[in-house]
Amino acid sequence: MLLRSFALFAGFLVLTACTNANDLGEEPTYLGDFRMGHNVVVAPNLTKGPASREASEEEWAMVMTKAIGDRFGRYQGERYYHLGVSIEGYVLAVPGVPLVLSPKSALILNVTVWDDAKQEKLNAKPEQITVLESFSGNTLLGSGLTQSKAKQLDNLSRNAAKLIENWLVRENAEKGWFEGEGGPSEAAREAAEAIEEEPSDASAMVEKAKAQAEAEPES
Repeated sequence: MLLRSFALFAGFLVLTACTNANDLGEEPTYLGDFRMGHNVVVAPNLTKGPASREASEEEWAMVMTKAIGDRFGRYQGERYYHLGVSIEGYVLAVPGVPLVLSPKSALILNVTVWDDAKQEKLNAKPEQITVLESFSGNTLLGSGLTQSKAKQLDNLSRNAAKLIENWLVRENAEKGWFEGEGGPSEAAREAAEAIEEEPSDASAMVEKAKAQAEAEPES
């Protein structure tokens, strides 16, 4: 199943909604009474996808732990919640023939949230999240052509933390995970609506990335 998931986006140009992970200097998206407790990242079943650079369990755990800490350490709510992340598989794009053999870097992970006060999981089944590299002029032809492995790891881990945050925002709006006993609030619903309004038109993204690539000076 994991290799089948990789086959969907490895080896050809993937069109995906923008993931703005460069918002750490801004006010955090509303998450009720959320405060991060334990930040646990493991990779016991790590699978390398096709046409990928090699990255160890330790490398992934280190960069993902930092990305999650950077994003969720900003929240100063009144109750602790623990995040458990299991990295299942990845592709770190290698150099190839542009648009033909250059895959996109990608990451698959499972996420579980624990309520510290209740001593129970908020999601009985881990949430699986698929992460793709940021879409830009530098990655249009495959990040293996333009980025080091360290940069790819940082890019994917930052995007992963952002997608985890978006998922928590949606769950809070729907189920009131971080709203105490009162259920979903208007603030939670507004936060979820705001993330759904982020740009998602693939064709517009392609044209923007092409324009960025043409504007960048040749090295």
